[in-house]
Amino acid sequence: MMSKRERWGVLAIVSSALFLICVDVTVLYTALPRLTQDLGASAAQKLWILNAYPLVVAGLLPGMGTLGDRIGYKPLFMGGLVVFGIASLIAAFAPTPPVLIAGRALLAVGAAMMMPATLSIIRHVFEDERERAIAFGVWAGVASGGAALGPVLGGALLEVFWWGSVFLINAPIVLVALIAAHFKTPALKPSGGPPWDLVGSAQIMVGLIALAFAVKEAAQHSPSLAAVAAALLLGAAALTLFARRQRRARHPLIDFALFRRPLFAAGVATAVVAMVAMIGVELALSQRLQLVLGYTPLQAGLFLLPVPLGAFLAGPLAGWLMGRAPVARMLGAPLALTGLGAAGLLAAGDAGESAGIALQLAALGVVGVGIGAAMTAASATIMTTAPAERAGMAASIEETSYELGGAVGVALMGALMTAVYGAAFVAPAGGVFPAAAFEGIDQALSVAAAMPGAEGDALAAAARAAFDRAFEAVCALAAALMLAAGLALWRVAGRKAGAGAASRQAAS
Repeated sequence: MMSKRERWGVLAIVSSALFLICVDVTVLYTALPRLTQDLGASAAQKLWILNAYPLVVAGLLPGMGTLGDRIGYKPLFMGGLVVFGIASLIAAFAPTPPVLIAGRALLAVGAAMMMPATLSIIRHVFEDERERAIAFGVWAGVASGGAALGPVLGGALLEVFWWGSVFLINAPIVLVALIAAHFKTPALKPSGGPPWDLVGSAQIMVGLIALAFAVKEAAQHSPSLAAVAAALLLGAAALTLFARRQRRARHPLIDFALFRRPLFAAGVATAVVAMVAMIGVELALSQRLQLVLGYTPLQAGLFLLPVPLGAFLAGPLAGWLMGRAPVARMLGAPLALTGLGAAGLLAAGDAGESAGIALQLAALGVVGVGIGAAMTAASATIMTTAPAERAGMAASIEETSYELGGAVGVALMGALMTAVYGAAFVAPAGGVFPAAAFEGIDQALSVAAAMPGAEGDALAAAARAAFDRAFEAVCALAAALMLAAGLALWRVAGRKAGAGAASRQAAS
């Protein structure tokens, strides 16, 4: 049995890798305006640069979980570190948007190899349930805090270096983690399992990417209805075939019987909606701060700092509270709190400038606390309600939930921003502007910068006003989604408590 010091040392190793994985989901948010300008990325390429990572991770994670059960978690973890390091170098020096998108996809392969291994290693290293709950809390705090800290780190790096530095910084951390993992991480005996189902992994990845494409295309100023319909059909067909294949398979990548466990399903749902809210709010706010309010990347990152701080603090605390309160309420209350934070962020826009900034910072802190607690509760619930022999699969489902939530957040909230911006944009009277000005604020500001004085200023003002409406729409949707999900889980907990009390009274 490992000593306490060795156990927490292993947690530090896997948490360092997890931090990189989660930071890379959001680190481009503050770098996006400069990256778009330097590489000449279109609005569609910009969204794919963001979404290639979570979509590929979500597609590969189910297969990687069962692969870890078969070959062992340590080899999978260390192999993922190597792939992640190589992909970081490719992305850092990408000369064109397609190369950057490919680099982000390869980063996702490395992340998908590591993520199930991190949770599975924690589950096997920490045998005491109380210690394990705290370790899951640290894991979730690092995951949520890392994702929330991404824009802050990106902004700090861009203050001094070029946009590729947000990827290059991964290399030394990967090297240190690789050496530490080799010497300190235990070589846990594989539990056995089937080989990786390449066809199943391809089906789920094609399905997710096709549906994301459909959402993005539908939100364009002049969408191709044929392309939207074709993508929807392809996505639905691929996911339907995946589900049928898994139900017939002797050793499925995803055992859908796990979702018959109510708390397991509730944990997955909590993970998805929590990430949708956080990704949507950070994506919209980081762009608004830079493109509308004129903040530098560092200033925008620091403005978002209450989110990771709140998440880092709430994660371990929620882990400690697990088991001391009804699980459904431990899932529901943080979601409702996140919804209140998003609503506060929306309301703060109407306050005076100084008061509005203070209210927005407080609202972001509330969002961070809610996200950190929700992710901890979701992780602990998923991993403790699944059978021990399904630890790898449960870990992959849990992490797929987060990545899927991130992908849905980028696709849904990005599409919402595009659609509301296009609907709200009113071109200045008397001017003739290229179609690009109607597609997004980046393109409109680029067009405005090339126009003479007053005419360019009027176009820029119209673009910023339209983006403000898009930002408000994202905050409103995030608040409504979180409050509805939190209330639903709270009511579930209330019904379970009432049923339990009735049963005890009848028995007595």
